Amino acid sequence: MPHAEIRYSNDLLLDATSILRRVEEVIQSHDAGSGECKGRAYPAAEFHHTHVLIQVSMLPKPHRDDAFLSALLNDLETQIKALLPGPCLFSLGITFSGAHYVTNHHP
Repeated sequence: MPHAEIRYSNDLLLDATSILRRVEEVIQSHDAGSGECKGRAYPAAEFHHTHVLIQVSMLPKPHRDDAFLSALLNDLETQIKALLPGPCLFSLGITFSGAHYVTNHHP
């Protein structure tokens, strides 16, 4: 189950829900077994320069190699930028959760 976090300057009128939905769709198009992508957005009232930072975190899997990550990163960047409302600094990263991490559904 991936996670996505958006941190952005609140002068951007982002539709964060649409971006998070698109992130999930893109991840699932590259890895159908990835599961739901839990997402959250944090607008920053205090900031320096108009910006958006998106971090995606996934569990390490053998098929998630450099080629997979490059393709996913490229596709995420293209799809997310199409949803941004205007000029801004853009950062996107994909990280892997450590060995001592669990994610599942709680009843």
